[in-house]
Amino acid sequence: MMQLPTLSIVTCSYRQGRFLGSTLRSVIEQNYPALEYVVVDGGSDDNSVSVIRQYESALAYWVSEPDRGQTDALVKGFKRTTGEIQGWLCSDDLLLPGALENVGRFFAAHPKVEWLYGDALWIDAAGNPLRCKKEMPWSKTAFLFDHNYLAQPSVFWRRSLYERVGGLDIGLNLTMDADLWLRFARHSPPRHIPAYLSCMRYYPEQKTRSLKAEGRKEDEALRHREAPRLSRLPRPPMRALAKALRAGSKWVHGGYGAKVPAEFSAWLDALAISGQG
Repeated sequence: MMQLPTLSIVTCSYRQGRFLGSTLRSVIEQNYPALEYVVVDGGSDDNSVSVIRQYESALAYWVSEPDRGQTDALVKGFKRTTGEIQGWLCSDDLLLPGALENVGRFFAAHPKVEWLYGDALWIDAAGNPLRCKKEMPWSKTAFLFDHNYLAQPSVFWRRSLYERVGGLDIGLNLTMDADLWLRFARHSPPRHIPAYLSCMRYYPEQKTRSLKAEGRKEDEALRHREAPRLSRLPRPPMRALAKALRAGSKWVHGGYGAKVPAEFSAWLDALAISGQG
């Protein structure tokens, strides 16, 4: 039998009680044999704490107290973990069935791989599937000059890599994930595994949609830091080039026209029927 590594997942949350139950269940019901699950709530005044208490027996640690935002909560959470492999799941996202076993087995079979990302499904606020996010291999050019195309809840890494780069930058509010991926990539490129690992919700109130202007400023700062010469070139042609690169690679790797696998569609339906979607 292959020995699976300990996998630490952090969920940060603030006033997301309507989604939180399904998020917690999606992790706990994986039944991964070496799971360490940490939940950090920012002192929510909705039903979040009562939801967390329903699942606290399956948690390694949880807290509900004021913090300085999402990145601060994540940093706090990762300090409480001990697992060899790490990842985070926002309180409105889901892990798909079998995701953690896929990740654990891959890392166990590939000891030199330091981080990986898989594919994802976009879902709406009610948990209905919208479309597939079937991805291409790593391209720093597409990442910097088109957009951060790695599905954050489908990204996992070795603790040793996280510690080597100094962890998350608490000064970033919207691009903390992109910044972390870029610092990871300085040490080793990620491996893309062609498996659906997570669901990401898409709805008007979500942070990345409501704070787009702030996100663009942080994106621009990352471009200047990582590619100072290229970032001085006119933005429209660089973005067009990156988009063409991404479109071509994504097409070659089957990213367009992908259909939501039937088993995941049925799982989402069951989750919604149970009142937790």
